[in-house]
Amino acid sequence: MPEQHFDPDQAIAGAGMGGSMDLGFDEAETLERAPGGPDGTGPPGKPRSLWSDAWRDLRRNPVFIVSSLVILFLIVISLWPSLITSGSPLTCDLAKAQEGPRPGHPFGFNGQGCDVYTRTVYGARTSVTVGVCATLGVAVLGSVLGALAGFFGGVGDSVLSRITDVFFAIPVVLGGLVLLSVITSNSVWPVIGFIVLLGWPQLSRIARGSVITAKQNDYVQAARALGASNSRLVLRHIAPNAIAPVIVVATIALGTYISLEATLSYLGVGLKPPSVSWGIDISSASPYIRNAPHALLWPSGALAITVLAFIMLGDAVRDALDPKLR
Repeated sequence: MPEQHFDPDQAIAGAGMGGSMDLGFDEAETLERAPGGPDGTGPPGKPRSLWSDAWRDLRRNPVFIVSSLVILFLIVISLWPSLITSGSPLTCDLAKAQEGPRPGHPFGFNGQGCDVYTRTVYGARTSVTVGVCATLGVAVLGSVLGALAGFFGGVGDSVLSRITDVFFAIPVVLGGLVLLSVITSNSVWPVIGFIVLLGWPQLSRIARGSVITAKQNDYVQAARALGASNSRLVLRHIAPNAIAPVIVVATIALGTYISLEATLSYLGVGLKPPSVSWGIDISSASPYIRNAPHALLWPSGALAITVLAFIMLGDAVRDALDPKLR
């Protein structure tokens, strides 16, 4: 009996499945590999994630680059204001009140004879501190409460939803006028605490919706079927896929919190003299707007640029993390 030679390719082709199987294998191989090349997308064979794709898009976005440079500059002068100014924001000379720019004092003097340039530089420290600390507090508190409510549901979710409805009904500025007017402390922490108190419901709603959407995915159900604990499901499977909307909203809200601090300080219930704040400088320069407009222009411009930079950064991050825009 002649020896028969077994050819796997002919066997698959005879079964009528060779083309589809080869195509399926090629497609699977393509999906597993990330395209490599000079565009910096990574070496072949390494899978790409949402975060790597987002970082690649952000590096090519001029809005992100410009806003990041502005924010980096603000952080640097907040930490080390002496790098660009040698004066003290509390040193004032009434003899120079409302005088315009002169050598060594490019922004002129305000109504109390204080150097506007020095106060504008030091005012960045207060705004950045309030914005960053308030955003971290809001993000942590809102994300934890929203994630727990969205994951477990039930009575806790209903109670949290009603509590957030109550906080949403409180006007922010009016609430600041009522709550901060009875506090005599001159530090930034009462303002930060007030912003966290009224700001966490927004992040809580965002986190709750993201967790509810993420926990319905197949990979979460598979992990649950394999015996994964609730903590592992939340930390390893749900949180990494639900945190993107929270980051976007928190980044945009940071600029809003800086503006809110300036508003409360302008109304006299936020920071108070001798603290240095753009809101305080805007409030003190308002009566002299006709005689010394420069005293109002520079702190107002610094506040507007700072808020705009954080909003632009949030928009760029949103565009990079939104899969619908790809």
